[in-house]
Amino acid sequence: MLPELSKKDKTEFNKLQKRLRRYTGRAIEEFNMIEEGDRIMVCLSGGKDSYTMLDILTNLQKSAPIKFELVAVNMDQKQPGFPAHILPEYLDKLGIEYYVIDKDTYSVVKQKVPEGRTTCGLCSRLRRGTLYAFAEEIGATKIALGHHRDDIVETMFLNMFYGAKFSAMPPKLLSDDKRNIVIRPMAYCKEVDIERYSVIKEFPIIPCNLCGSQENLQRQNIKAMLVDWEKSNPGRVQSIFGALQNVKPSQLADNDLFDFENLSIDRSGEREAYEYDDAEITSSRTENMSDNVVQFIEVSNL
Repeated sequence: MLPELSKKDKTEFNKLQKRLRRYTGRAIEEFNMIEEGDRIMVCLSGGKDSYTMLDILTNLQKSAPIKFELVAVNMDQKQPGFPAHILPEYLDKLGIEYYVIDKDTYSVVKQKVPEGRTTCGLCSRLRRGTLYAFAEEIGATKIALGHHRDDIVETMFLNMFYGAKFSAMPPKLLSDDKRNIVIRPMAYCKEVDIERYSVIKEFPIIPCNLCGSQENLQRQNIKAMLVDWEKSNPGRVQSIFGALQNVKPSQLADNDLFDFENLSIDRSGEREAYEYDDAEITSSRTENMSDNVVQFIEVSNL
């Protein structure tokens, strides 16, 4: 349900909703995220992203040319003060099938991670394992996560700066054991649009007190960097995201991705013209080039 809006605000909201629907639908289509008969486990954290994802998917489900089910799943990690009643009350109003998994990962994280250190890594691994297992238990064929375009770009820089690897979050992922497929339907959506949508819809947001309140996290530093870049160069984040869809392995340096070792020249056919192929080379330049070659040979033989 929407709160009371002025005519102008309602028009703006409709544009926003259509944009989120369009981007989500495009990602679903381009990556074949949802197929006939799928049972989609929509993971709800209580944050703006997952609420928006469920709302948009429910909306798309009504007009989709295929039939698929949506099942909402929340994981209660037993954080102190966690308002366990909020999500069930919200989902009861929607009339959607849902489950709440009780799993005390909070105690495990606090026990394993030294005070002051980032808890996100271990927390996400424990949560992922639990959700993977539960997806099988309820017969879900896909697991939907609420990550958006900005999350994907931030993850790329996190992995580059702190993990020395060039990787991000794929819109669609087959788990290592090949037992689950993870989809990110909002991979093309901007965080600013999701934030705006969430505010207008007045979703009952639940903050993450386990990791969200920790200051100076690496991801927050990356986010601040990207915000500054976007202010000075609007469209830069989208350009970076576009680069993830336009990868040229031969222009990188990964021997496993491209066979640099066995590169060889092939001059058997007729050579195509290079750019400026007909440019004149003056005699003085030729003499200088020859002198340089002689000097190089002399130095090499020292």
